[in-house]
Amino acid sequence: MLKKILRGLFTVIGLVLGYLLASIILRGNYFSQLRNNDVEKIIFIVFCVLVLGIIFFIISPWINSLILKLMDYLERTIQKIPVSEVLFGTGGAIIGLIIASLLASSLNRISSGAFAYIFTIIFIIVNIIMAVFGADVAIKKREELINLFYNLRKSGVGKEKKSKGVSKGSPKILDTSVIIDGRIFDICQTDFIEGTLIIPGFVLKELRHIADSSDGLKRNRGRRGLDILNKIQKELNIEVKIYDKDFPDIQEVDLKLLKLAEVMKGKVITNDYNLNKVAEFQGVPVLNINELANAVKPVVLPGEEMTIQIIKDGKESGQGIGYLDDGTMIVVEGGRSHIGETREVTVTSVLQTAAGRMIFARQKN
Repeated sequence: MLKKILRGLFTVIGLVLGYLLASIILRGNYFSQLRNNDVEKIIFIVFCVLVLGIIFFIISPWINSLILKLMDYLERTIQKIPVSEVLFGTGGAIIGLIIASLLASSLNRISSGAFAYIFTIIFIIVNIIMAVFGADVAIKKREELINLFYNLRKSGVGKEKKSKGVSKGSPKILDTSVIIDGRIFDICQTDFIEGTLIIPGFVLKELRHIADSSDGLKRNRGRRGLDILNKIQKELNIEVKIYDKDFPDIQEVDLKLLKLAEVMKGKVITNDYNLNKVAEFQGVPVLNINELANAVKPVVLPGEEMTIQIIKDGKESGQGIGYLDDGTMIVVEGGRSHIGETREVTVTSVLQTAAGRMIFARQKN
C-alpha cells in the first residue's frame, strides 16, 4: 500500500515538474514563436507534463526502494537507542535551535545587501551546530536532569498542604456491609489502601433504605454507614468517587458490585463471607476486612501462658469462654466453675477459620 502511494506521489511530482519546466522554457527567447501560438503552446506544455510524469512513474520503484531502505535503517538505528536518550536528545536539540534563533534574530537586523546571503548560510550552519550540541549535552546530562526534576517535584509536593491524593492503585469498590462496619475508615487513615475509593450509587440507595427502616437496629446501622461515608469524604487523604451508573438487568446488589469490579478492573472491599466466596468463584479480586483483622492478630502458639477472665460457659460440658483484647475467643477446659474469675491458662491448640481464630486452653494449675 505504501509503495502504491509513493509511486502515485512521485508521478504527481513529475507532472508538476513538467509543467514548471515547460513554463520556464516558454519564457526563454528561443521559443518566442510558441508563446504567440496558443495551440502549440498548450501542446508543448502537455508534452512536457506527460514526458516527466511518465519518467517519474517509471523510476519511482527505484526511488521507493531507496526510501524504504533509508526508513528501515533509521528504524533499526532508533530501536537500538534508549527511549530516554531519544527524548532528552530531542529536547536538547529543540533548546539549541531556540537559542540559535534568538541569536539570529538580533544579528539579522545588522545584515543587509550581500551580507544577507552570507548570513543565511551562517544561520543554517549555526542551527545545525546548536542542535547537535544541545542534543549531545542533554543525553550526557540526562541522569542529572532526571534527578533535578525529581527533587524539584519532591520539594514542591512537600510544600503543599495535604489534599486529596490520587493513587496509582486499582479502584476499591466499597460494599454496604463494610461501610456500616466502619473499620474501613481506620484502615484508610493508615494509608494501607491505595487507589480511588468507589462508592456505587446502588450501595448508597441501599444504605438510605436501611437508614429509613422501621426496625430501630437496622435504622441505626444505616445511619452509621452514612456517617462513615461522610467522614471518609471529609477527613481522609484519599480520592473518593460516587459511581452513578447502575446495572438494571442485575437485581442483587452483590452481583452488581462484582459486575462493577469487572468493568472498572478494581477490587471489592467487603466483610461479607458469602460475597467473598461468590467473588472467588467469578474470579473477581476481593479484599476482606475480616481476613485482614485475623491476619494482624498476634500469633499464639500451643504451650504459651496467658491470663484471661472467664465470662460465660461454653457449648461443651465444663467449658468456659473468655476473650482477648482483640476479640479472639478462648475456650477453657473446666472453666465453667470459674465464671467471673481471672485465671491463668495454657494454650493447647489454635483453630483458624474464615470466621476468625479460636484458641483452646486449659487451666494452668
